[in-house]
Amino acid sequence: MSESAATRLLAVREDIASAERETGRAEGSVQLIAVSKTFGAEEIRPVIEAGQRVFGENRVQESQQKWPGLREEYSDLELHLIGPLQSNKAREAVALFDVIHTVDREKIARALKTEMDRQDRPLPCFIQVNTGEEAQKAGVAPGKADAFIALCRDEIGLNVVGLMCIPPADEAPGPHFALLQKIAARNGLERLSMGMSGDYPIAVGFGATHVRVGSAIFGAR
Repeated sequence: MSESAATRLLAVREDIASAERETGRAEGSVQLIAVSKTFGAEEIRPVIEAGQRVFGENRVQESQQKWPGLREEYSDLELHLIGPLQSNKAREAVALFDVIHTVDREKIARALKTEMDRQDRPLPCFIQVNTGEEAQKAGVAPGKADAFIALCRDEIGLNVVGLMCIPPADEAPGPHFALLQKIAARNGLERLSMGMSGDYPIAVGFGATHVRVGSAIFGAR
């Protein structure tokens, strides 16, 4: 596991660097988030040892079981929440994570702000946009994104730094990445969390600043 995970990590990094060069992006302008959901500490540790420091998790409870221990060993890790969050988990999420990618409704935005103020942890937040308007998927509809961004940023006072999306699995991702890029640009947001194991090089070409790659590094779940 350790050798193959480290090898796959290197390959993903090379792919990102290649995509940066091919699209005229500055070297190192894209941050790789290694998505470690469902993998335990022993499977994550070799990837940390290979130099990866930024990780993504989907669930608060699962993260609580493995990351405090890893952070005692490695003090410079950065943990991103990339899965849906319930408002009753806001306290734990703010305490554990360094960046939140999935703000998509007013209730969770206000719960996060309350906890960030209480814990004095004004975390960077991404607004999740449901670019495919899929009923089963989280995220604010594209047509409501501008108003929701304004609400979170101006009224609630969240530190909104960018947008995030997960394109429909059965559609070409490019148009969805382009849509997210357009919404971000008109709202003055510079960070784009988009692109996963199957399409991250494409996302780089559409301005992704953060790509969320799991199976291409850790293997199939």
